[in-house]
Amino acid sequence: MELKKVALNDLHESLGAKMVPFAGYNMPVRYSSDIEEHNTVRNGVGVFDVSHMGEFVLEGPDALDLIQRVTSNDASKLVDGQAQYSYLPNKDGGIVDDLLVYRFNENKYMLVVNASNIEKDWNWISQFNTKGVTMKDVSDSHSLFAVQGPKAVEALQKLTTVDLSAIKFYNFVVGPMAGVEHVIISATGYTGAGGFEIYLHNDHAESVWKQIFEAGTEFDIKPIGLGARDTLRLEMGYCLYGNDITDETSPIAAGLGWVTKFTKEFTNSKAIQQQKEEGVDTKLVAFKMIDKGIPRGHYELMNTEEEVIGEVTSGTMSPTLGYGIGLGYVKKGYGKAGTEILVAVRNRRLKAEVVKLPFVQK
Repeated sequence: MELKKVALNDLHESLGAKMVPFAGYNMPVRYSSDIEEHNTVRNGVGVFDVSHMGEFVLEGPDALDLIQRVTSNDASKLVDGQAQYSYLPNKDGGIVDDLLVYRFNENKYMLVVNASNIEKDWNWISQFNTKGVTMKDVSDSHSLFAVQGPKAVEALQKLTTVDLSAIKFYNFVVGPMAGVEHVIISATGYTGAGGFEIYLHNDHAESVWKQIFEAGTEFDIKPIGLGARDTLRLEMGYCLYGNDITDETSPIAAGLGWVTKFTKEFTNSKAIQQQKEEGVDTKLVAFKMIDKGIPRGHYELMNTEEEVIGEVTSGTMSPTLGYGIGLGYVKKGYGKAGTEILVAVRNRRLKAEVVKLPFVQK
């Protein structure tokens, strides 16, 4: 299958990015080094081109009703200009995808979904669209830049009359940015470093990208690849679809009870409520390495008697902390912070400790 390309594909190649296949797209994984890019975002400002993400616009008097039936969170609580983290439960106890729900007004919403699931999510939501909601997949016509880091506000403020410091976390404004009238400026991100995600039409992508870099010159702004995006999200303990949550994982076991609202009925809500009330056999936990070593996906997790109790779903060497960190599912009884566990790295058994999230404080 031929890889899809984001609008600025050629620009990334000209910047010397190492391009790799990711979720069906040709994507920049790094420009310099993962650690340098990671630290740029934690301490200054960096820009990710995450235009591979999917965007669906839902419009009509029954748009909210459809969203309420397919998502776990309560979207009726949203006000205009607010976003919400949620997920799409399937009928078998797992998760179709996790997503963001944006409310523009009572009849217009946008769903932002993972690139690897665009077609799957579209088909899933469409089957519930029994009341004539107008659905548009605008994924291919729009670009998304994540301008992340503590210097993001100062850099971007030069390009807009919108008071960026007044936009609260998980809120957004549609306003002018870098000479373009209607840009979605959203105080969201996947790094825990602060900043904004900017949605705009592909026609303006190159011009806006270049102006962002001019505005951020004094802060040593850099383009950032998917490699650093992964280490940054993992330091916050944010789930990655396909690793930490899947079609098979229970949202309750995954720790998504906080975005599961039983004030309404949604797909499989009764079964999920029963799980929440009765408890689940496994739990997604965070752990830090005590012994030297890097946990990787699918490594076995063991108790101190070397009995297998689960497996790693995400793991890395934390650039901020300087030691290995990971997420993984473990059997009931091993999920409490302070519990010592072992990570099976080839033929070695390395000590680790279950900890509370996030690994790195904002």
